[in-house]
Amino acid sequence: MIPCVNWLQPFLALISSTLLARGHICPSSCLCPDHHTVDCTSQGLTTVPDFIPLDVRRLLLSNNWIPWIPSDFLVFYSDLVYLDIRNNSLSQLEPGTLSTSSKLVFLDLGSNNLTEISSGTFGESRNLIKLRLGNNPYLNMVERDAFTGLTSLRELEMERNGLTALDVTVLESLPSLRMLRLEGNPWLCNCHFAKLFAWLTENQDKLPQGMEAIECSLPLDGRRVPLSLLSEDSFQECRGALTLTDYFIVIFSGISVSVAAIVASFFLASTVHCFHRLSKGSKGDEEEGND
Repeated sequence: MIPCVNWLQPFLALISSTLLARGHICPSSCLCPDHHTVDCTSQGLTTVPDFIPLDVRRLLLSNNWIPWIPSDFLVFYSDLVYLDIRNNSLSQLEPGTLSTSSKLVFLDLGSNNLTEISSGTFGESRNLIKLRLGNNPYLNMVERDAFTGLTSLRELEMERNGLTALDVTVLESLPSLRMLRLEGNPWLCNCHFAKLFAWLTENQDKLPQGMEAIECSLPLDGRRVPLSLLSEDSFQECRGALTLTDYFIVIFSGISVSVAAIVASFFLASTVHCFHRLSKGSKGDEEEGND
């Protein structure tokens, strides 16, 4: 199906461009101020509109009630560079939804109901420069490979979400990152936060509002303090702490050693038993020979 779509795209784009010029292709309830812009802002939409021109470059869908985006939606819009879906009702992104958005430069998913950002969500969006994910109050999970492939990303906004922890690998995979917003999240100042704190300390120049704008809750009394009042010494008790992965490794190693010891003991016992039987057999043969 996809190869056929790709083959037909140039012809469909030509037809849609012609119709757009005549004013017949613009989706109902939307505005098309030029041949490459579709503005459906604040139209009370509950679904992505039909009949969007295939050569659209700027698509504005903000301030509506759209709950989901079809996984094959962007397959038809390979020229799209600017996509604004902020302030809708999105709760999740279907796998592969953004996998064909190779030309996308700006993406705004802020002020929705997203709960997690899964690995590979942004697929081939290697030209993406600005990504807005802020003001998703239920967003409490960003998987470590969620932003893999976003080699051009310079601005990442994840402020005022529900994040209590974040794997620092998520940020280390963004070589072009210049600006990061993380304030307004319910961060926990525990050992899981220690590596992120160290990264933020080394990259304070990327935080537009500084370390003082980001707060975390202390483990003992739950009191929230700005990161600017903390130091690496605040997490010194975590230096010898084991992570869940470490515990699994220790347990697995212990089981492996135990199994290896049992196998070795069994092999040794079998060997001794065999030698013992051979020895008895040899003695019996000697006694028969003497007789």
